[in-house]
Amino acid sequence: MTTQARPPAGACDCHVHVFGPVSAYPFDAARTYTPGDAPLEALVAMHRSLGVDRTVIVQPSPYGTDNRCLLDALAHLDGQGRGVAVIDDDTSDEALADMHRAGVRGVRVNLETAGQHDPDVARRKLLQAARRVAPLGWHVQTYTNLPTLGALAPGLDELPTILVVDHFGRAQAAEGVAQPGLDALLSALAGGRVYVKLSAPYRISRMDGYADAAPIARALIEANPDRVLWGSDWPHPGSAAGAPRPVDAITPFRAEDNASALARCMQWAGNAERVRKLLVDNPARLYDF
Repeated sequence: MTTQARPPAGACDCHVHVFGPVSAYPFDAARTYTPGDAPLEALVAMHRSLGVDRTVIVQPSPYGTDNRCLLDALAHLDGQGRGVAVIDDDTSDEALADMHRAGVRGVRVNLETAGQHDPDVARRKLLQAARRVAPLGWHVQTYTNLPTLGALAPGLDELPTILVVDHFGRAQAAEGVAQPGLDALLSALAGGRVYVKLSAPYRISRMDGYADAAPIARALIEANPDRVLWGSDWPHPGSAAGAPRPVDAITPFRAEDNASALARCMQWAGNAERVRKLLVDNPARLYDF
């Protein structure tokens, strides 16, 4: 691996997951895939090697609404970690308050993994989640695609929280910056009601080195450099890891060079000021570091 510039102090990886051991943290019966172990110790070591000081752990779909693995990981990060949980109607206000004290600052509505692309259903789910967590000052994070986001865009002002969009909004890199729906995401970003994560380019690109994701990334940054974040998606789980497997068989993690991922983000940012915004200032503001 070639030598690269280190990120600024306080840099944050805004999208990672922690898994296992399954004996302590059993998976949800309704999961769509089964991951192997990816312990907090390995995550911390990876971040240390990159010079990343802060992390945001996102509740992954195989755990459903059982956030214990996430919360236990946050307890070991000495204030340098934040969490994005998954909740349902059975999650009490007391449980939300406990999660806030533990470092959770957002709730995730994963529409893409569930295959839910009906805009009316998506809008209802986002509003329901936002109303639950707005009193805590949290945001709502969603994983969905550009057509769904485009349909949601006119109603974003109804949300009582900020909306955070995973993985480039699932823009298709090969279709470039003129693809349908991207203009709506760029407009929402420019208006400041949305943050977008430059995370997991392998979910939008099939090109070696993800070179065709660069114009999408730069368009998002240019639209509003104060509302863009970086995430590695470590340990790179789920459908991005390859062909689907039976749900009870372990789906191996995708092999990715995390140092290259960070370097790409810094190159996309283009200058030191924007690098600091993406890696330090924006995460600190959104996640209350």
